[in-house]
Amino acid sequence: MIKTYWQKGKKQKRILVVIGIIVLGLLFFLRDDYQPALLFLRKYIFIILLSAGFLWFTLFKFRGAASAGKRILILVGIVAFFTTLWFFGWKLSLYQYMQTYNVYKNLDLVELQELPLTQNERIQPFNNIVTMAYESIGETQEVSLPQLVRLDGSNQWTMAVQPAKEYTWQRINDNTEEVFTVESTSPFPRFSNENRIPVTFSIGESLAFSRNTYNAVVQRFNLFQLFTLEPSDVFYMKNDQDQWVQVVNLIKWKGFFFPYPTYGGVMVIEAGEHDFNDYLERVTIGKGTYIQQSEIKNYPYLKGQNTLAEKISRIQAQSLQFLGGFTDPLPWNMKTAVKIPELPEDQNQQPYVTDFNFEGMKVDAFDGLYHWFGLEPIGDERTSLAFSVLIPADGTDKLYYYNHSAKKEGFAGVSAMPLKVIESRKEYDWSANKPVEFRPFIKKIAGRKRLFVLGTVAAVRDSSKQFDGAATPDLALVDAEYRDVIWIDAKHPSQWTSTILHQLGETWKASERLTDADLYPDKSDSDMNPLQELDSVQGDTINTTQSEVVLDSLGAN
Repeated sequence: MIKTYWQKGKKQKRILVVIGIIVLGLLFFLRDDYQPALLFLRKYIFIILLSAGFLWFTLFKFRGAASAGKRILILVGIVAFFTTLWFFGWKLSLYQYMQTYNVYKNLDLVELQELPLTQNERIQPFNNIVTMAYESIGETQEVSLPQLVRLDGSNQWTMAVQPAKEYTWQRINDNTEEVFTVESTSPFPRFSNENRIPVTFSIGESLAFSRNTYNAVVQRFNLFQLFTLEPSDVFYMKNDQDQWVQVVNLIKWKGFFFPYPTYGGVMVIEAGEHDFNDYLERVTIGKGTYIQQSEIKNYPYLKGQNTLAEKISRIQAQSLQFLGGFTDPLPWNMKTAVKIPELPEDQNQQPYVTDFNFEGMKVDAFDGLYHWFGLEPIGDERTSLAFSVLIPADGTDKLYYYNHSAKKEGFAGVSAMPLKVIESRKEYDWSANKPVEFRPFIKKIAGRKRLFVLGTVAAVRDSSKQFDGAATPDLALVDAEYRDVIWIDAKHPSQWTSTILHQLGETWKASERLTDADLYPDKSDSDMNPLQELDSVQGDTINTTQSEVVLDSLGAN
């Protein structure tokens, strides 16, 4: 049809040339809009080709069929094929099953013989940080999702103060001009003064059109990357020149049969004002510097940093269900089948970004930020801790896991923790308070490493689905082995170990046949048992009081 129209004359040729230029221009400038369709083709290329091939073959047979009955039979076969494909692929999640298996086969698994210690424990849960940030901004502003990153030698929550999505004019005209940074280890996060960093980004998560971070990053992709890469989360941090940058982590899709997501590196966007040259660059070739995974090691500020997409770490952790073999997660096996527990009342699910210390361990791992998962058996009623999974947060191609089940440790999993915390404080109004974000707390106490789970009690209004920030949250530690709950003071982290020993020391001593030297290796003989000291002091006080009562009575007589 186009060829016939082209041959009619010069006018028609000019029209077709103009239309062709317009179409090419739209394909070039609007590639950020149709890129999700290209990713869909990439993710389901095998299923699409299989379906297209089957449909072409059956329609060819349909056209050649002589009788109406044969044609009806072919149509029924087409419906049956696609119904079966839907039922097994999506209804029974076999497509995701195969995708997860591909992830497992391409993982660099490292089994740990002991757990690393945790350090720099964060106090506030994720949603408390969000709530307190919104308490510190104006009507036409909003904050980006907080991300826990390494900044200036410490772990900090960073988020951008940006134009709110409800105000279109600000999204078109304004910049992102401020970044919040608050210490994750502080029980009193401050969103004022030195924690509000003035920095201008002409590219932002809430900004409109070509100034939107997603659009600018996609425009930067080449033709091949349009089919294989997708932007995920945005992090705000300092580069090696001590300049603030946006770091956008990328998901890369690999494989032909059941493609699976992997870490695809990052796109780094520098701070800067919006001008005409900036505009031309954005609408033509996008913004950002692409750093692929293999080059991360050349940038010190990205090594050991938190830049891995949770979508990737979740499917990697879930893939441990295949440790027992390809068929083990099927209903008739399930010896090592595990799940990532989901707590319905917790608004921030696993993974939890945790700072681990591998000092003294015979394993090639860095000290720093990891995505931690506590995997549990697949059944809803089984809540034991099966695996602890540590995935390097900087995208390093490794997965470290500790097999609690194989070692028959009998630890309680994350799903069991909320009820234990609620049971330990019956006087709380648990309809207005929720124990949330149970993350690992591993310390060497009484002669060996012990695993606790640290949870925070967060308040929530009846009229709100979000947790409300608390300046001094209540913290609870649950001993995963003994199931006891220890309430600790958020304002005095240095006293947490002594609080644990005060509550559980005698229990450990009797159960594990420990000595006072095992419980208190750093104390002298006179200081080894603070419980005895406390009893003696109380006894002296009682004796003194009794003596005073006797003397008073004699004097009265």
